[in-house]
Amino acid sequence: MNYILFDGTVRDALLPFTFTRPVADIRIGILTIREKWEKYLGYTTTTLTEEYLMEKYPMVEMEENVMINASFLPNEILSEMVRSLEANQAIFCNDEVVAFYSKENQEEVDFDTYDIIDYTEDCLKIEHTWDIFQKNDAALREDFDLITEGRFSQPIPKSVNVIAPENVFIEEGAKLEFVTLNASTGPIYIGKNAEIMEGSVIRGPFALCEEAQVKLATKVYGATTVGPHSRIGGEVNNSVLFGYSNKGHDGFLGNSVLGEWCNIGADSNNSNLKNNYEEVKLWSYETEGFAKTGLQFCGLMMGDHSKCGINTMFNTGTVVGVSANIFGSGFPRNFIPSFSWGGASGFTTYITKKAFETAKIVMSRRHVEFTEQDAAILEHVFEETKKYRKE
Repeated sequence: MNYILFDGTVRDALLPFTFTRPVADIRIGILTIREKWEKYLGYTTTTLTEEYLMEKYPMVEMEENVMINASFLPNEILSEMVRSLEANQAIFCNDEVVAFYSKENQEEVDFDTYDIIDYTEDCLKIEHTWDIFQKNDAALREDFDLITEGRFSQPIPKSVNVIAPENVFIEEGAKLEFVTLNASTGPIYIGKNAEIMEGSVIRGPFALCEEAQVKLATKVYGATTVGPHSRIGGEVNNSVLFGYSNKGHDGFLGNSVLGEWCNIGADSNNSNLKNNYEEVKLWSYETEGFAKTGLQFCGLMMGDHSKCGINTMFNTGTVVGVSANIFGSGFPRNFIPSFSWGGASGFTTYITKKAFETAKIVMSRRHVEFTEQDAAILEHVFEETKKYRKE
């Protein structure tokens, strides 16, 4: 069977992260949503997403396909139901489609003609940007079980101070000496060729993905995910870094999500709690206003390729778009549009020519090419977000 992951109704609610990727390629837990589905299904998947993303994330359509709503995270029961779908069947959960059988020549789907299968068990669903850190605990535990089932961890080095070693899994090539791991509060996963430097103290649940690094004497509270090739230092609490992003120095990052190719300058901090302890409101691209989150703790949402200079201070519930460059003293406003250059004293437009030059240098340092596809996607984002910038 051919499986296709589609964005569903949540795509705009997950901006700025879905400006540059399909919903399926959001990382939560240890794996991306796509990687989870592929592990459960035993097949590769393709994507139905925004047209400007489809050259980089193409859809492969065959005569018979199963379309899967990428905002739903798979589990054993749900994935078995998806594998068992037959012609003219659809799975729904709380009146929303989870997956359905489709034929190549179907341009519109009338679910009134389908046999509806109700999914009534618990499952994780990503509906808002803050769900990525808020539901990371549950997702990380599920991924840990999925990845480690039937496998054996590399031995924990003798110099490591560890609590609940049975909840620690170390992949081949990982390096860690003279660190403290407390896995009594949740599992700790250390990916292939990852490194935790001396003096670091980590409380699970925690995932350090392939080739990622924890710098000297870092303090980490779960549930935190450090995506592939990322770096963290200082103090990190309940945050997710998708991949290739750096928060390598002292400073605090809490209840936050960083996309790819982000960089947080030394001694930068974000607030994750308002001084009056009120509910945090976060910029919504859907309503183009600030939306209630229902959360008391909510920090920084930063889109791909955005960066901040040393000693940057972010207010509680700050949303930074794609390819913004933030610096200077004081607190910048808590919605910073894509391709903004500046700080609390004001912003100008970060023109694409300069932004692309930086992206090429940054990516080449990790031996990744900045492609024409990447440039076309960012050009589209630049045009789409013009209305938010003061030109």
